Amino acid sequence: MSTETIEPLEPLDPKTLDCYECGACGYVYEPAKGDNGSKIASGTAFTDIASDWRCPVCGARKERFSNIGPIGSPSGFKENLGFGLGVNTLTPGQKNLLIFGALAVGFLFFLSLYGLN
Repeated sequence: MSTETIEPLEPLDPKTLDCYECGACGYVYEPAKGDNGSKIASGTAFTDIASDWRCPVCGARKERFSNIGPIGSPSGFKENLGFGLGVNTLTPGQKNLLIFGALAVGFLFFLSLYGLN
């Protein structure tokens, strides 16, 4: 009999767990939220869900889901994150802010032309 002590596992941070998207309807399983309809607790990784679990929206099998990475991670391939003047490392929310902010500033410049006489 071994006298080794087993150290407790670190609790998983749901924000670092990968999200999965249904290929049929676009539903995104987020580990931070879980699935209340199927009584899956928040913080449960997609790989730990039973194989007979179905999409709560369309009923698609678990095999139809594809890994889309953690929430708030930069979109695109990891190999390409160093290119694009640093824009590739932005999250989708940051990209939206950059694009629509630039459009708003451009619109304000356009309106300022009416002040010229």
